[in-house]
Amino acid sequence: MNADPHTRTEDKDAPRTLRFPEGFWWGTATSAYQVEGAEQEDGRGESVWDRFSRVPGAVERGETGATACDHYHRVEQDVALMAALGTNAYRCSVSWPRLLPEGTGPVNRRGLDHYHRLVDRLLEHGITPLLTLYHWDLPQALQDRGGWRARETAERFAEYAAVCFDAFGDRVRDWITVNEPWIVGVLGHQLGLHAPGERDVAGSVRAMHHLLLGHGLAVRELAGRGRAGVAFSLYPHEPHTWGPADLAAAHGSDGYVNRWFLDPVLTGRYPADMRAHWQDAVGELDFIAEGDLAVIGTGSDFIGVNYYTRRIVSAGRGDGPFPWKVQPGRPEVARTDLNWEVVPEALTDLLVRLHRDHPGVPLLVTENGAAYDDEPGPDGAVHDRRRTDFLHRHLVAVHRAIERGAPVRGYFHWSLLDNFEWAMGYRPRMGLVHVDHATQRRTVKDSGHWYAAAARANAVPELP
Repeated sequence: MNADPHTRTEDKDAPRTLRFPEGFWWGTATSAYQVEGAEQEDGRGESVWDRFSRVPGAVERGETGATACDHYHRVEQDVALMAALGTNAYRCSVSWPRLLPEGTGPVNRRGLDHYHRLVDRLLEHGITPLLTLYHWDLPQALQDRGGWRARETAERFAEYAAVCFDAFGDRVRDWITVNEPWIVGVLGHQLGLHAPGERDVAGSVRAMHHLLLGHGLAVRELAGRGRAGVAFSLYPHEPHTWGPADLAAAHGSDGYVNRWFLDPVLTGRYPADMRAHWQDAVGELDFIAEGDLAVIGTGSDFIGVNYYTRRIVSAGRGDGPFPWKVQPGRPEVARTDLNWEVVPEALTDLLVRLHRDHPGVPLLVTENGAAYDDEPGPDGAVHDRRRTDFLHRHLVAVHRAIERGAPVRGYFHWSLLDNFEWAMGYRPRMGLVHVDHATQRRTVKDSGHWYAAAARANAVPELP
């Protein structure tokens, strides 16, 4: 949880120029389904998001990732954009159904060739690839056999991971195994808002365990040939009031969102309070087999931090089997166009907390960004001052955490491009680069030019 806000140092007094450690990663991030398109080309198999996005009402305006940003055909252009932005790292995902159309079996060589081209172009431009193995596009063939509720999927994931390590491991050292297992479990299996669209609390707990088991099995396949970690969706928690009931509620919710995933990956055990909570809610957790936690805790070379906003919690019965309520936030706090609170100081608190709880483990901000729906003006430029301000404040927050001892090695902005934002379709614009989805025209926004200056200087420049 966050410290008492009255003890925080606000960013209004921050110096205008702050230098980062040498070798700091200045990156951008995307995922395959959100940018690639080419849904039915070159032997790619069907994914759960292909199937889900065609369910009436599942995605706003009936949009899909069938074309997305057409990145599959525009690799050269998009890598050149990254180079022009001065970035030295790129986080992207490999599409499991593009490599293994049925989730297992023979490798699709045309899919493999696409990622060989991408990795080679990145390295030619001095950009380090950080490859994500699972960013939500499960092969539909595996979903038809139970998906992440089935233990077999974790085993098939390890086989797929080995294919990637063997194919790209001579050039790629750094890997994200699983992106945001909490979101997959809650939105995909508990609430039905994401693929595969299931509404089953017990099934969601089972799925989350198997996602973590998949991480551990994949790390064992890596076998010291590189570095790997999970990209956790982490929400710093703040009690609605500082009374004991709200403090206890915030601690419980932190267990549900954060500790249930951090603890097994980094310490090899589930938190006792949340294990008891889930047993009360869904019954015996008999899908946790002997030895599973040793596998899950096999090793994590870094902690991937996906941070967007905080979570304010009060005591009381909310939706589902949870003895807490999520509050809408503080009225005086700035919001993004998705109505998310902008709270950069909570990112500082989160990074310092992770360093305190897991000393010595490097930290990567693997996602951070905001939806601001600025469009090109009469001059053809995108003057997105709010995103530039967001970037400035959050980079200052990262620097503050480093000053307090947190070993933050890099920052990846979400996203490089305005892309397909899952159930919200193309409405939210989160890119440093504006994409006209009718023409695929790319326009670097003012925030992108500002971020380029930061990356080149390895420092936080002044605001324009």
